[in-house]
Amino acid sequence: MQARKKYVLLGLCACCWLLLFYWGGGVQVRLFKLLVQQRGDVVRPWPDWNDRALLPGYAQLEELQTGPGSAESPRQRHHAWTGIYKDSRCRMETCFDFTRCRRRGRDGFRVYVYPSEKGERVSESYRKILTSIGESRYYTKDPREACLFVLGIDTLDRDQLSGQFVPNLDDRIKGYPLWNEGRNHLIFNLYSGTWPNYTEDLGFNIGQAILAKASLNTEHFRPGFDVSIPLFSKEHPQKGGERGWLVRNTVPPRRKYLLMFKGKRYLTGIGSDTRNALHHIHNGKDIVSLTTCRHGKDWEKHKDARCDHDNLEYERFDYQELLHNSTFCLVPRGRRLGSFRFLESLQAACIPVLLSNGWELPFSDVIQWNQAVLEGDERLLLQVPSTVHAVGNERVLALRQQTQMLWEAYFSSVDKIVLTTLEIIKDRVFSHVSRNKYMWNALPGGLLVLPEYSTHLAHFPFYYLSLGVSPGQEFTAIIHAVSPLVSQSQPIMKLLQVVSKSKYCSQIIILWNSEKPPPHRSKWPPMPVPLTVTDGRRKTSSRFLPNVAIETEAVLSLDEDTVLLTSEVNFAFLVWMSFPERIVGYPPRSHFWDPVKNAWGYTSKWTNEYSIVLTGAAFYHRYYHYLFSHYLPPSLRALVDRTSNCEDILMNFLVSAVTHLPPIKVAQRKQYKDLPSPQVRPHPSMVNLTNELPSPQGTKMSAPWANPEHFTQRQECVNSFASWFGYMPLVHSQFRLDPLLFKDQVSVLRKKYKDLERA
Repeated sequence: MQARKKYVLLGLCACCWLLLFYWGGGVQVRLFKLLVQQRGDVVRPWPDWNDRALLPGYAQLEELQTGPGSAESPRQRHHAWTGIYKDSRCRMETCFDFTRCRRRGRDGFRVYVYPSEKGERVSESYRKILTSIGESRYYTKDPREACLFVLGIDTLDRDQLSGQFVPNLDDRIKGYPLWNEGRNHLIFNLYSGTWPNYTEDLGFNIGQAILAKASLNTEHFRPGFDVSIPLFSKEHPQKGGERGWLVRNTVPPRRKYLLMFKGKRYLTGIGSDTRNALHHIHNGKDIVSLTTCRHGKDWEKHKDARCDHDNLEYERFDYQELLHNSTFCLVPRGRRLGSFRFLESLQAACIPVLLSNGWELPFSDVIQWNQAVLEGDERLLLQVPSTVHAVGNERVLALRQQTQMLWEAYFSSVDKIVLTTLEIIKDRVFSHVSRNKYMWNALPGGLLVLPEYSTHLAHFPFYYLSLGVSPGQEFTAIIHAVSPLVSQSQPIMKLLQVVSKSKYCSQIIILWNSEKPPPHRSKWPPMPVPLTVTDGRRKTSSRFLPNVAIETEAVLSLDEDTVLLTSEVNFAFLVWMSFPERIVGYPPRSHFWDPVKNAWGYTSKWTNEYSIVLTGAAFYHRYYHYLFSHYLPPSLRALVDRTSNCEDILMNFLVSAVTHLPPIKVAQRKQYKDLPSPQVRPHPSMVNLTNELPSPQGTKMSAPWANPEHFTQRQECVNSFASWFGYMPLVHSQFRLDPLLFKDQVSVLRKKYKDLERA
C-alpha cells in the first residue's frame, strides 16, 4: 500500500512540472514571439553568417564556393563525363594491345605519326609536339612497326570558339584504317570545353585512346592509363629551354615577399569565384595578391565596384620582379584547372601554392609533388597565409631545390614534356623493366636513367652519394687503336706496359679500328692482366658502344699514342672514385661564344679555364657507354662516324648534360701525346695541346692532325651538338686536382706521386 502511494506521489509531481514548464516557459516563449512579430523583427537565436553586415571584412559566401561546377552533384558530373567518354573505365590491361609493342622486346616501343593532310592547319604548339616525336629515338615511319599512334590532326585546342578548333574530328578519325576505336593511340590536348562551363568535352569520341591532357580532373583521370601534362604556352621552347632561376642557395632561404600572385580576375563564369576572393589576403607588404579585370573586350560592361581600385594596385608591381623575389607563388585555377603560372613558378624556384580543387597534377603517376608544391583548398583561402608562414626554412630550401630539379628534368621544353609522356607509357608497357619513383624524383631525372641498363640504383654513378656506396676498386682500360701494328716500339706498346702495371687495372680492351686486321695475340707483349682485342667496325663512335666485356664500373679511355706514367693513372683513378659521375682526366679543352660569328667556338689554348676533358686519357663510368648509344640520336653518332672526329666532345656534352657539372682535370701535363712516327698517321681526333711539337733534331714540325680543317670540324660539331641539346650543357671550370705536395719544395721522399713532377 505504501509503495502504491509513493508511485502516485511521483506521478503527481511529474505532472506539476510539465504544467509549470508549459504555462511558465512555453507561454513566455509564445508571448515573446508574438511581441517580436508585432514589431516586425525576426528572431535569431544564433548569428546568421550569411548576413554580410556582420562580416564586412571577410569573403562573401559565393566568393568561397568552388564555382558553378560545384552546383552539380558528383553523380551528375560522372554521368556527363561518361556520356562524353564511353570508355571511361579503360586501363592498360583492357584497352591496350601489348602484342604490338613486345615483338622486338624493349626496342619494340615505336611511335608512328599519321601524315598531315594537304592544307591541314596545325598550331605552333602541336607542330612542336610532332617534331619532338619525329626526332625522338622512338619514331618510326612504318606503321607496321608501331606500338603507339599519334594523330596528325591538331587536337590541342578543342574550344569551339577558338580559331584553332578543328571540326568534324569524329568522321575524320574513323576513316583511319588503324584507328581501331582508338586502341594504342595517344591524343594530346591542352584546352577542352568552351564558355561558360569549360567542361572536359573534346568534341569527339576518343574511344580507347590514351589521353595526354592538361587541366585533367581527378574524377575523370583514368589512373595508369591517361597522362596528365602541364599547360604550356605557344612560346614554350622546342628544345633545351631556360635553366631554372635558382643560381645559388641563400640562408635563410626567404625572399623579400612571402607570397605573391598577379593575374586576371574573371568577373563572370567558371573560375571567377576563386580569383574574386584573392584580394582578401593582400596586405601589400609580405603578401602581394593582385588581380585585374581589365582584359577581354567587354570587361567594362561587367566591371564591379572593386575593378578600378584593383587595376591601380595591379600596376604598382612588376610581375617578373615579384617572381624573382617571392618565396611562395599562389597558383589558383583559371577558366580551367591548369594555369600558366604553374610552370612559371617552377622555373623561378617560387614554391607553387595550388588552389585548384580536383586538378590531377602533371605526370602525377611518377612525380611526388608533395616534395615541390603546397596544395591548398579553394574553400579555405584565408588559411593560406598562416600555412605558408608555418613552413620552416629547411622545408623551404628542400621544396625550392626540387622545383628546379623538376623544371629542368621534365618541363623546360616541349621535347621534355613529350618524351616524359612517352617514357611513362613505355614503363607501363614494360612494367617489369621500368623506373622506380626515386629515379623519377632525384637528379638527373627519369629521362636520363635508362632502365634497360639496370633497375638498381647502385648501378648508376649519380646515386652513389645518396646511397652511401662507393664504386669498385678496379678499372677497365679501353685503348682506341686506328694504326696498324708495324713496330714493337710504337706508342701503344709502351702504353700497354704502363697501364697494366697499375694495381687498379682489371683488364685491357683494345678497340681495333684499323683498316688492316688485328695482329695475332703473340704480337702483343705479355701482361699481368687479361688483354682482349675487339673489332671496332671502323666506326669512331664504336669506342663508346656498350661492351659486355667491361666488368668494372670505371673505364679508362685511351688513345693509342697517349703518354702517361703508371703513377698518373693511379692518381687519376683515385680522383675519379671521389667523383664517379664526372669525366676525370688530363687533356683539357674549352668552348667559347663568338659574338662576331654568332656561334660557339672551340679552342685548345692553354688557359686557366676549361670545359672539356678529352677522352684520349680520361676516366668515366661505364653507364655513359649505354647512354651514349641509346639516348643520343643516330644522327649525332652518324656525324661522328662521317667525320672520324668529335666523339670525345659529344661524350663531354652528354656527361655535362647529366650532371650539370664540369669535368675534372688532374695534375699538370701540357703534352700527353707521343710524337707521330713517319709510318703512322694519327687519328684526326687525337689533338695535341700545342699546334707544333719540337722534333728530335731541334727543328719544328707540324703535327699532322693540327690543321685548320680539323678545328673547323670540331667547331661545327660543337654547334651541332648544342643545337640538338637545345642549349649549351658544357660548364666552365678552373678547378684542378694535384697530388699532395705536388711541386712543393720539399723532399721527394715525402711525396707519394713524385714521378708526376717529371711528366
